Amino acid sequence: MLLKMDLVFAVLVLACLQSFVLPDSQGVALFSLRKSLNISPNQLKDWNADQINPCSWSNVKCDRNNNNVVSVILAHIGFSGILSPELGALKNLQTLSLQGNGITGEIPKEFGNLISLSTLNLENNNLHGEIPASFGNLKNLHFLNLNNNNLSDTIPASLSSLSNLISLQLASNVLMGQIPEQLFSVKTYNFTRNHLNCGVILPHPCATDIYGSGAKSKPKLGIIVGLLVGLTILLLLGGLLYFTGKRRHKGFKREVFEDVPGDQRIAFGQLIRFSWRELQLATDNFSEKHVLGQGGFGKVYKGVLSDNTEVAVKRLTDYERPGGDAAFQREVEMISVAVHRNLLRLIGFCTTPTERLLVYPFMQNLSVADRLREIKPGEPVLDWPTRRQVAFGTARGLEYLHEHCNPKIIHRDVKAANVLLDEDFEAVVGDFGLAKLVDVRKTNVTTEVRGTMGHIAPEYLSTGKSSEKTDVFGYGIMLLELVTGQRTVDFSRLEEDDDLFLLDHVKKLEREKRLDAIVDRNLNDSFNVQEVEMMIKVALLCTQESPEDRPLMSGVVRMLEGDGLAERWEEWQNVEVARRQQNERLQRRFDQGEDSVCNQDAIKLFGER
Repeated sequence: MLLKMDLVFAVLVLACLQSFVLPDSQGVALFSLRKSLNISPNQLKDWNADQINPCSWSNVKCDRNNNNVVSVILAHIGFSGILSPELGALKNLQTLSLQGNGITGEIPKEFGNLISLSTLNLENNNLHGEIPASFGNLKNLHFLNLNNNNLSDTIPASLSSLSNLISLQLASNVLMGQIPEQLFSVKTYNFTRNHLNCGVILPHPCATDIYGSGAKSKPKLGIIVGLLVGLTILLLLGGLLYFTGKRRHKGFKREVFEDVPGDQRIAFGQLIRFSWRELQLATDNFSEKHVLGQGGFGKVYKGVLSDNTEVAVKRLTDYERPGGDAAFQREVEMISVAVHRNLLRLIGFCTTPTERLLVYPFMQNLSVADRLREIKPGEPVLDWPTRRQVAFGTARGLEYLHEHCNPKIIHRDVKAANVLLDEDFEAVVGDFGLAKLVDVRKTNVTTEVRGTMGHIAPEYLSTGKSSEKTDVFGYGIMLLELVTGQRTVDFSRLEEDDDLFLLDHVKKLEREKRLDAIVDRNLNDSFNVQEVEMMIKVALLCTQESPEDRPLMSGVVRMLEGDGLAERWEEWQNVEVARRQQNERLQRRFDQGEDSVCNQDAIKLFGER
């Protein structure tokens, strides 16, 4: 009897346990972050401890297949408090962006458990303590940004094991000691404004500032200790100035600005300050035969440096900006911080009293515009999978400029000619941020509105005021270039009684459901119909007349992935039909009343005489 009662009791306990739903461990970890950051009651209201699934919370993105949290972006919101170590439980987290807040305390060592993490951005906070050695466990990490904090101690050697690291940003901390040699192989790095030791070999790709100890050299044999110590130090300092004032030896990265006095020496990590003579020789005295292209900001020349590195040199025109070299260098530094696989990397620059030049890697496959419309005999056209890849890559690059840079960067001239193609035909957005480097008030050569006719958003053209939505408009036009292969303004279309502008031309054909007349004939019907229709829809949503109606670039990326496109397209069609009907009514009313208005004016004028 007793055994039977025990069995009944066990069954009841099991039933009670099953009636409770255990909280989601991801939600628990995120809610612990909310509590630790001292968030006000009015912020992140939907982060509810009683809600099991955090995938519906704001600023949180999940994998739709398995509801794993993959992205948490809480940038520039003004939080304080500390980082919760419980966040380390998010094993599937790929992006964690907490930059631009007032977060204090140390970085929890538990962050080393975020094994899926690809991007970690803690820039512009008040974090102190050491960089956790556990970061060496983040084997999938591509971007690590800890700039502008109060992190101290040494750079952990474990970071050297991060073979997938693309960008390492540790500037403006109080780090000290030796920089691990392997970290200089990272594609983009910045160690400036720390107390770091550059290394033991001259010349070394050092990235320290006036507070760093600089590069050390081995003592020279045969120097007598004592009376000659002072002379030895002078020789070493002279050698240091000589080597850092010259271009680096082949095989080394060049990091320190040239021609800068030793007591004011500065460095921007991966940037080089080239001499005018070096770029003059590289471009054969800026010969016209080396011109790659020309736009509103100046000409671009192909150049070959003395170590046979191929570069593209942009010679800015119409340059007139207060502050001279110092202002230009600050703007260049800001642009160089924008590091993304779909943004063109800035190698360096050159300034003289009358010249401003920027140096970029040379792209063998040139621009999307070249591959669409300047095809040489025997060259293959851009196939449809590559065009789709370009659309995605460009969108992600612009999303980064608009939503992940502080301050945001507006391109102002998004078009196929400014999207370059790397060796893998991956899209690389160029010329971003150039509008900040030139004086847009100067009008004797170019107008205040920077851009290319057919790509310029209507509000920018009429007011001169730009925003990220002007870039969205330009991106939409670029999508139409990808689909059609045509120029945005084509006078030959007028001969066929058609529209001058590509946008109007595509709108008309889309209304008529003439997809075959829209798609580039060079594709020879080798394209995915559903993907073409999707791209046209996204393009037309991006090019709506009102900037408020256009999506953000993050929304564009989601629509290209198929998320939310159908709903927005249906809304747009309803608005577009109503707008077109209203325009037709106004046109009919104008046509019917035009003669009578003219006659009344004529009678009035006659009477007054």
